[in-house]
Parts: sequence; structure tokens; C-alpha cells
Amino acid sequence: MLKRYSLVFLVILAIMILVPQTTLAAKKTAPKWQKATEPLSFPILMYHSIENKPGNRLCVPPEQLEQQLKYLHDNGYYTLTPAEAYKALTENKRPRGHKKMVLVSFDDGYEDNYTNAWPLLKKYQIRATIALITSKVGTPGMLTLEQIKHLQKSKWITFVSHTQNHQELNRLNEAEQQSELQASKDWFKQTLQHKTDFLVYPVGRYNEISTTLAQKVGYKLALTTQPGLATKAQGLYELHRQRVVPDMSLEAFSSLLTK
Repeated sequence: MLKRYSLVFLVILAIMILVPQTTLAAKKTAPKWQKATEPLSFPILMYHSIENKPGNRLCVPPEQLEQQLKYLHDNGYYTLTPAEAYKALTENKRPRGHKKMVLVSFDDGYEDNYTNAWPLLKKYQIRATIALITSKVGTPGMLTLEQIKHLQKSKWITFVSHTQNHQELNRLNEAEQQSELQASKDWFKQTLQHKTDFLVYPVGRYNEISTTLAQKVGYKLALTTQPGLATKAQGLYELHRQRVVPDMSLEAFSSLLTK
């Protein structure tokens, strides 16, 4: 009986010792943020499909993506989540010790984001944001719900809205635009139990109604396809992005990160 109590005591003692250490380790992984002295700007990279398809300007070959992710890793870029991008822009803060920041985004939700991009993102410890066309999930060539849920469990991928049907918003009336934005948001909540507040305009097309409705529906940030670094001065619903295209040299890629 005494031995049994002694064993229980040792187990409880071990838990008491290990739990604080585990908690401390978790806290160490979360960055501390510091105020920037100048208005912040950072690149939001725009990818689509990661596949070797010569002549298709939306398809970046896996070997090119690997070269670019390695560049980000080797040059000390901190890859932002959507929530961190919002914090950086609204509070003008950066993760302590990181002068270089980038947000890596993939539009549409192609299946090759899982088969080709995901292994490389893990390899180089790059976090990424994938904008889903919710009505296309599970259709040929697009991410399946099972793949999305697998990626969602990781710490590397955040899924955001690319609307329900990927229609050019500036061609829709107000009611149609609101339906596109709201239906996508509802899908995220019901299917992924995720309250997305990050929007990517389809084909970068939008108008004043779009920005007003995006805020009304509950999005906090929206991305365009206008080239350049993202800054708060652009407006949180008209943030610029840098398009990555196939056959881009590493020199050209590096220039996207600074201007």
C-alpha cells in the first residue's frame, strides 16, 4: 500500500514539474511585439497553383517555390499569419527581433497547394495563408475538405475567404456582393468552425460597395492585386500584394520584398 501511494506521489510531482515547463516552452514560441518608429510596410506575396505547366502564368513550378521559400528562410523573414498582419498594420508593431516580415498567400485553393506547396512550407518553416473559393472545395483539382482540415490542424496554414463563387465583385450589385461575402463567411463557420475575418477579392476586382460590405459582414482586412508593399495608408480593405509569376529570377523575387 505504501509503495502504491509513493508511486502516485511521484507521478503527481512529475506532472507539477513538467506542466510549468511545457507552458513556459509554449510561451517562448509566441513572439513579443514592439512598436515601430516608422509606419510599417511589408510584402504580401501572391501565389496560385504550384505546378509545372509551361505557359500558364498562374502556375509556379515547385522547384521555383522551393528556391523562394529557402530565400525567405535563409534571409530571416518572419512569416505573418493574417491575425499578425492585422496587428502589425493597426498597432504599427513588429515581432521583436524581426525587421523583415512577409505574408505568403495562395489564391483559389488548388489541390497542389497540399501536394506540392505544403511539404516545402514545412521544410522551410514558412507559414502561409490560403484563400478558398468555398463552392469549389472538393471539386476536381481543388483542395478536398479532408485536406483542408488536415492543414488547418497544423500551425503553418490559415484559411481565409476568396468568396463563395469567385465572381468579380465590381460586376455585381450590392445584394449579390453581400451574398458572396456572407455565404463564404457562413461556410467557414459551419464547416471549419473558423471565424475568418480576412478577405481576398476575386481577380482583385472590387469597388466602393465591396469595401463597405466587407466591413459590414465582418472582415477586418481585404487584399487586392495592386502591386506594392502593404501599408495601413492604403486602407485595411485595399491592401496591395506582390504577384509571383513562373520563370521569375531570384533577383526579381527579392525585389518584390523591398519595393
